[in-house]
Amino acid sequence: MPKNTPETLFIASDHGGYQLKEFLKSNLPKQYKLQDLGTASETSVNYPEFAHKLADQVAANPDTSGILICGTGIGMSITANRHRNIRAALVHDKFTAQMAKEHNNANIIVLGGRVLEPSTALELVELWLSSEYSGGRHQQRLDLIERRNLNSNRDIAAPLSQVDPEISQLITQETEREESKLIMIASENCVSQAVLEAQGSVLTNKYAEGYPGKRYYGGCQFVDQAEQLAIDRALSLFDAEHANVQPLSGSSANMAVYLSVLQPGNTILGMNLAHGGHLTHGASVSFSGQIYRSVYYGVDRETEKLDYDAIEEIALRERPHMIVAGASSYSRTLDFPRFRAIADKVGAMLMVDIAHIAGLVVAGAHPSPVPYADFVTTTTHKTLRGPRGGMILCRQEHASKVDKTIFPGLQGGPLMHTIAGKAVAFKEATTEEFVKVQKQTVINAAFLANRLQEKGLRIVSGGTDNHLFLIDLTNLPVNGKGAEEALDDAGITANKNGIPFDPRNPADPSGIRIGTPIASTRGMRETEMEIIADCLEKVLSNPEDNTVITQVRSTIRELCSRFPVYSHLL
Repeated sequence: MPKNTPETLFIASDHGGYQLKEFLKSNLPKQYKLQDLGTASETSVNYPEFAHKLADQVAANPDTSGILICGTGIGMSITANRHRNIRAALVHDKFTAQMAKEHNNANIIVLGGRVLEPSTALELVELWLSSEYSGGRHQQRLDLIERRNLNSNRDIAAPLSQVDPEISQLITQETEREESKLIMIASENCVSQAVLEAQGSVLTNKYAEGYPGKRYYGGCQFVDQAEQLAIDRALSLFDAEHANVQPLSGSSANMAVYLSVLQPGNTILGMNLAHGGHLTHGASVSFSGQIYRSVYYGVDRETEKLDYDAIEEIALRERPHMIVAGASSYSRTLDFPRFRAIADKVGAMLMVDIAHIAGLVVAGAHPSPVPYADFVTTTTHKTLRGPRGGMILCRQEHASKVDKTIFPGLQGGPLMHTIAGKAVAFKEATTEEFVKVQKQTVINAAFLANRLQEKGLRIVSGGTDNHLFLIDLTNLPVNGKGAEEALDDAGITANKNGIPFDPRNPADPSGIRIGTPIASTRGMRETEMEIIADCLEKVLSNPEDNTVITQVRSTIRELCSRFPVYSHLL
């Protein structure tokens, strides 16, 4: 192999270059590791899409090169050269092909599929690949193309692929993972391109301690408007009296509520972590269990559902100052009116954590707690499909205390780029598409749970009313940790999870949690749930069978390829 042969050679074309692309793929020597980025037929397409895709790959991977082909090659070369560190050369004879490498170190060669004979094009590509960059005086000129200051190591306009290729590559790999694997972690979702753009914007530069109209820094006129949009949209979505969109996470939102109205040592009554609750609902390893006296309610051993009479008995006995409703792995509808009645009976405040079900609440796929709760906390990702962060909704009487607890009590400058992303997500949540996806998420989860039960797997509580459920692995040849690993090998990402009254250690519990938000966001429906149920059953029943794992991985990859999310970023 020639010493300057690229490790990988990407190739892409539009419809006008498709035939030449296929010819080159068949006739270039096998020593070149070709990766075809499309197009896949002579059906008319937009050439910039393929030029951008290939240029992104070459820019992010300095040891690679690329071949672009359209009818004349002009459009592809113009598009590719918009990318930093890309030198795309349109060639038409041996001299231009050789000089493209020797003098210009072109990392992409561009050909005209309707201009060149296939044999000539092949000859030009091979000449370009075998030529060597001569460097010397030519490097100064290449530096000028990128407008580099040769006396400075700093270039604020340089792209990530240039500044930190290691991180750039990891982002590409994560994008490929999310695109090619079926992610069934109940607490994850896919944000839109619009949310990504808002969160990756210059708003990350702005300090804005305080609240809209009451900041401690100047220059907040635009971030004030962004935060106010997020607040107004949250109030409208949930029909709430007050919203604070600054919490950095669901955990910090919960902490702020506690600190705003409770004293250390006060009693909180929350759902047992082992039965599906959350760390911040009073678990002993969390601040909530260390600052406050925590008591717990759980599910009935027989039904694996909440027993509200039992919860009331505990409340009457323990007299909590606050009752916390909400869960991280409970698959049944929460009865908010009953929680309110219990809280009133013992004189307690009611906080509802809807981190998992917020998107379902907005879409009407789960009852809303807002009319019944003193406080409602949530994350803004998960089913709400926004950026990672938190939010507090509360009655107006608690607004001042909550706001002062967030700032200056717990946080300094809010993350304005994330708040902008929240605002975008809240706007998206008003659309018919969002509502449709949330309702399909619930349908998909119930359908999938039922199919697995028909295949002999035991689903905790017998099914689901929301976006998730737990599979009891007790009678299967694998425990939680092994199931998580086997499924990941097969292309399905899920997480090990304890089941109610689990006799095993939390590090390797008896269950696995399955969620349908991402599959539903990708557009999958009942037909795909049939396929997924079959794949889950095969892997969990044969976790060490490499043939099964390989077959399922192929099935999942093909399934995911039909429902792309971020393919435009690859």
